[in-house]
Amino acid sequence: MTILRRFFPSLFLPLLTAFALSACGINSVPTAEEAAKAKWADVQAQYQRRSNLIGNLVATVKAAGKQEQDTLVRVTEARAKATSVQVNAEDLSDPAKVQQFQQAQAQLSQGLGRLLASVEAYPDLKTNQNFLDLQSQLEGTENRIAVAIRDYNEAVRAYNTRIRTFPDAIGAKIIHGAKPMTPFQATTPGAEEAPKVDFGN
Repeated sequence: MTILRRFFPSLFLPLLTAFALSACGINSVPTAEEAAKAKWADVQAQYQRRSNLIGNLVATVKAAGKQEQDTLVRVTEARAKATSVQVNAEDLSDPAKVQQFQQAQAQLSQGLGRLLASVEAYPDLKTNQNFLDLQSQLEGTENRIAVAIRDYNEAVRAYNTRIRTFPDAIGAKIIHGAKPMTPFQATTPGAEEAPKVDFGN
């Protein structure tokens, strides 16, 4: 009995400490994961908004410039591809799927940039109120996309740091089986920049 009393605290204390440390990640890890998933939903919402606006832009430009048909077709095809590549919250730890989404969106950004640059040749289009409204909305959408990506990347950074640092790493790996999430990065030079929509000249 005396031996048990002597050894019980020495066995109990490390077990209690280990449990307390591992419990630190029980709530904080899923909370950080859900925050990152919510930010990803914001990124997708902004890309969807852009996709919706592009349909109107293509229709407006098509009416004004028949010779831009090739550019219009490429933008329409890029838009279809970008909307077909979906990344849900469970795919965020798969770099290949995130990269595929990024590449599809980058191709659409490049096509959109070419389309907007091509309408410089149409003075009537540049004064059309519908076109000016679309131009303004697209510019605002590109800014919203940039903010959404920045917020998502910050949430991913916080989550990835949490699952790799002590003591949350214990609960992250043992209880949650947590895997790092993939940040969003520009895949081509200049893809992180909004298409130029300045028609001042």
